[in-house]
Amino acid sequence: MDTPETPDSELVSRTQAGDARAFDELVVRFSPRLYGLVYNMTASHEDTNDLLQDIFAKAYRSIKGFQGKSAFYTWMHTIAVNMTINFLKKRNRRKTMSLDDVDSGILSDPDFIKATSHGDPSQDANLVELQKKLNESMLKLSHEHRAVVTMFDIQGMPHAEIAKILKISEGTVRSRLFYAHRQLQNHLQEFMKH
Repeated sequence: MDTPETPDSELVSRTQAGDARAFDELVVRFSPRLYGLVYNMTASHEDTNDLLQDIFAKAYRSIKGFQGKSAFYTWMHTIAVNMTINFLKKRNRRKTMSLDDVDSGILSDPDFIKATSHGDPSQDANLVELQKKLNESMLKLSHEHRAVVTMFDIQGMPHAEIAKILKISEGTVRSRLFYAHRQLQNHLQEFMKH
């Protein structure tokens, strides 16, 4: 088993040389962040699990062509974002968007509960309601806007990294974020008045 200090580039080289265990290590390393990215774009644990399998399968098939011109992290996120956006476009054609599980994941997360619980049931119910509204608002954004909000606001990525992943300019990242934030604000304003 590799130590966490093994650089991505070394694991990539070993995978390219046919070491499947090195790729397993990359999967373990990237799964949590990619799970968060894909889940915040799809709002479905089932779709996220399916997509992650496809994303890693595609990465494994394509890794021989990875030349290290960008960080492996950027390359992996580019595959994940593109595959998720394509999936969402197909899903939208199939059926209207539904929030099939309003983030039960975060709501049952012990750290989230500890950080937000005030021993006041009505306040806790409001938090659940706010989370629901936030998710609904996220789903009203276009796929492209949802991608930048997820990467910037939820995953804390810098503008430059998002620009590389989406292959757009930093100015475009900023304008998409501005537009998406304004839309989210408008959706949430009604809820906050109560």
